[in-house]
Amino acid sequence: MTATLARHTVGVMGSGTDPHEVLARAVGELLADLGVNLLTGGGGGTMTAVSRAFVQRPRRCGIVIGIIPCEDEAHRGTPKHGYPNPFVELAIVTHLPYSGSDGTHDLSRNHINVLSSTAIVALPGGDGTASEVTLALRYGKPVVVFSAEPTLVAHFPAAADRVTSIDGVRQFVCDCLKRVRG
Repeated sequence: MTATLARHTVGVMGSGTDPHEVLARAVGELLADLGVNLLTGGGGGTMTAVSRAFVQRPRRCGIVIGIIPCEDEAHRGTPKHGYPNPFVELAIVTHLPYSGSDGTHDLSRNHINVLSSTAIVALPGGDGTASEVTLALRYGKPVVVFSAEPTLVAHFPAAADRVTSIDGVRQFVCDCLKRVRG
């Protein structure tokens, strides 16, 4: 794809522990093929799996960006243990410690994840991922939930669109990119 598209960043949010390897691989490869940047929270699980698939794709022109939480309130600026994962190419270390059920708190990096993304693809995850979907809806950012198993994303806000195939993700991302390019 063209370098122009690499100016756009698609955020992929998902579990920090479960890689959801099949979904993450498909999304990472798709985004690399589309020539956009990939943004994640920079940690394990889905964040690692999607980033690995993205960087291993031949002829990609985007980069992997990780928004890194700090260890805790007493250690602002010290990356949380295990962050960034080895596939993050641009680590943005924050002073923001909150995540999970505190993911909508002002001291959560989730706001940066959402606000820095042209579009957001949410894979199965826990409270932190659900909070990122909530923030996307609050900020009016395009968001789609991708899972073939509805039970894995049943706790996500009902207002978020859902797709069950990588073709649905492709259509969503391409539509978002068309809107921003005019």
